[in-house]
Amino acid sequence: MPELTPPTTAVPLSSLLLRADLGLRQVAGPPPDEVLVYWVHTSEMADPVPYLLGGELLLTAGVHFAGGAAGAGEADGSGGSGTGSAVAGGGSGGEYLERYVARTVEAGAAALGFGLAPVHDTTPPALVAACERHGLPLLEVPPRTPFTAVARAVWQAMAEARHRELRRITEAQQGLASAAARPDPVPAVLRQLAHHLDARAVLLDPRGAELYAAGPPVSPEARAALNALAAVVRPDRPGAPASATDAVGGTRLAAYALAGGGPGEGSPVLALAAERREFREQTIAAMAAVLLSLLTGSYRGAGDERRTAALVRLLLGASPDKAVALLTEAADGAGRWTVVHARRRGADTDERAVGELAAALGTALVDAADGTLRALLPEGRGVTARPGWTLGVSEPVPAGSLPTADAQASAALRRAVAHRTALERHRSARSGFASLVAEGEARAYAVARLAPLAGSPALVDTLRAWISLHGSWDRAAVALGVHRNTVRQRIARAAALLDADLDDAEVRADLWFALRYV
Repeated sequence: MPELTPPTTAVPLSSLLLRADLGLRQVAGPPPDEVLVYWVHTSEMADPVPYLLGGELLLTAGVHFAGGAAGAGEADGSGGSGTGSAVAGGGSGGEYLERYVARTVEAGAAALGFGLAPVHDTTPPALVAACERHGLPLLEVPPRTPFTAVARAVWQAMAEARHRELRRITEAQQGLASAAARPDPVPAVLRQLAHHLDARAVLLDPRGAELYAAGPPVSPEARAALNALAAVVRPDRPGAPASATDAVGGTRLAAYALAGGGPGEGSPVLALAAERREFREQTIAAMAAVLLSLLTGSYRGAGDERRTAALVRLLLGASPDKAVALLTEAADGAGRWTVVHARRRGADTDERAVGELAAALGTALVDAADGTLRALLPEGRGVTARPGWTLGVSEPVPAGSLPTADAQASAALRRAVAHRTALERHRSARSGFASLVAEGEARAYAVARLAPLAGSPALVDTLRAWISLHGSWDRAAVALGVHRNTVRQRIARAAALLDADLDDAEVRADLWFALRYV
């Protein structure tokens, strides 16, 4: 079979033979359980090679066979390519069919289906013999079964197989996420992975020693090959790939370098061995690799001891500045920090999604609550848009100003949600005309101007969002997560308390200036 088969879910040939409504009968070739069909193609071309990708069930009524007689004569060219192909031309009917079957096998077809109507009443014996010699499964399609019915049956079987595959992936992801939350997460994840892949799952340390293993044991030869494959993906080799696959006999092998390592560093490797014909579980294995990358952070020098010490300092009453100093040391001496707020679009922020985003941002300092993830990054780490997420990013601040950066990131996220953009960054208040006024004077004016709203933070937030979105009720409602009628009621209440005409652009500008300082 060619190296590239169609990107579809394979269907066992035996599943088609079990369909009573099709009435298919195998008359030559290997057992159907060993044959996988990826596609269906109907053709009366004399030479099938230019028209097949590989893995097809090729259907033909034998129109191009000589004279329509079973097993006799030469190709008459009807429906043929007309290009002097390898199978067109002289020779006996047996020779013609021998060449046709050989070319069909060369094209990578999975099986040949021969229709008994309207040209042939029986399957040519020479065709049966040729398929038997070349190991090509040959099916008889009865006159009552149109080729479109066979194709439809394959599409239905493929859809059902795909549905089962997606359900299996979902169940595996749920199992892996639950395992990652156990007290012994690493061996629990490996056990779940081995169960769902029916494979041997091994976690190797940076020196190649086995840390944990689960699943059925493999042969010594497969074990040696698995160690050699794991060495290929270790990051101490410059340019090493993130993953690699191999096979030993009937055992399929795969190795994944866990994230975080680099040249000169040590990282664990996830190694898998499965006794099966195909290893198609890359999605499940990749999910496990992400989880194990997060769970084995100590092997990546992630500063766990410093983070623990910082937490202990806070619990024992130390000031935040002293606790953050430890995190600064863990972040290669960075003195300023960026806060990121993130919210998933159209889905819940579950543990798996949090882990994936944390890995993408390159930080273990994350917190997820109320559907919003908050992350702390040392200055210098670039933050870019992430698929499926909406991000708000603060400006870099000293450790003592992290609460301010947290508020900046929160406001930027609200703005990103309202504008339906993937990422928004904090906009400095000290720009434009605002920079012409001393900050102390501006803040004093803001406090006095907004004093009637001092006891109503919801009104302040609503007024800020509504003005920033040019008086749009709907967009303000989206940004605040409330109903548009709630926005209308709050704005009306704020206008009454401030005794302000909010339809006046000058009044809005004045209030916007004040809102930037509270």
